[in-house]
Amino acid sequence: MSLAPVSARPVRPAAPGPDEAELLAFVRRIAADDALVASLPLDPEGRTWLRLEGPGGSEAWLIGWPPGTGTGWHDHGGSHGAFATARGALTEHALAARIPTEGWKTLELSDGLDRRRQLAAGEGRAFGPHHVHEVLNDCGSAHAVSVHAYYPPLPLMRRYSRVGAVLHLEQVERPGEWE
Repeated sequence: MSLAPVSARPVRPAAPGPDEAELLAFVRRIAADDALVASLPLDPEGRTWLRLEGPGGSEAWLIGWPPGTGTGWHDHGGSHGAFATARGALTEHALAARIPTEGWKTLELSDGLDRRRQLAAGEGRAFGPHHVHEVLNDCGSAHAVSVHAYYPPLPLMRRYSRVGAVLHLEQVERPGEWE
């Protein structure tokens, strides 16, 4: 029996996932889908969510926000993403700096890094893999609904506490711990 040499097949690189602009276009399109947005059950006590299939293997969520609720400070484990408000308004507090994702527990922030955005229905934003923020429905009387998408799908989320200029890593959550 003779063995013929095996020729190596060219390996194709995996198709790149959606970029930030594609994720932003997706969340805006979904936020404009009144029937889908209306299908989300809203709870007066806590956030509700529905997992969606995002473009190109991304992870997506439709989220309902009762008045006064928020995420707390967090990052997205190195994923980039986008979100858009479908109903109501959301406030985002973010840091205008590339925050390292590993190797620290406490970080003192420089002056001038804080950014605040109000995102009314139909408005959205994209962000890169080092984005640290909190999102709030600081309206006292109405629910908000938003759409979020991440690529690659969230490998983890880091949760932070913040006192003044000091950001402190509190917890690392894995998929399934926030669903």
